[in-house]
Amino acid sequence: MEEKAPFQDAAVLVPVFRGKDGELWVVLVRRTEIGIHGGQIAFPGGKREEEDGSLLETALREAREEIGLDPARVKVLDELPVVETSVSEFRIQPFLAVIVPPPIWRLAEEEIADVFEARIRDLLAPECHGQEHWQLSGWKHPRSVRFYNVSGHKLWGASYRILHPLLPRLLAGDWEV
Repeated sequence: MEEKAPFQDAAVLVPVFRGKDGELWVVLVRRTEIGIHGGQIAFPGGKREEEDGSLLETALREAREEIGLDPARVKVLDELPVVETSVSEFRIQPFLAVIVPPPIWRLAEEEIADVFEARIRDLLAPECHGQEHWQLSGWKHPRSVRFYNVSGHKLWGASYRILHPLLPRLLAGDWEV
């Protein structure tokens, strides 16, 4: 029997902020079409590098590199439950953080195609939820996939599993934002 490779450590920042409208918003990215997660809606983040002293450092470094988010504009609120991916074999440590959004997002154009600011209340609306049967490469059989519609794109997979239990808690005020 072939031995499975160990999971690679990764981290993401789940950046939230209170908008001028008084509502709570979350920042998401759409990855470029290149790479294993090409075109997907996600949180800023990536795999741990040797120079990262911790997974939090990974999340902060990646957010700076991918969208130009200065760590001085970030206050970490909580370390969220780890999420594992079965196909790409990442063990992802999410960090919930309240941020002060910069005047403009500076995208790493080779990695990030776009940045979305999505209102939490909108993501909880029933019309934002979807479920379909998909067959992707790396999957032996079709699977039922749950997702959120975000600016005409589908947020699914690990990002969905991070966000789904978090949304009602954010709206309920479990963290001071």
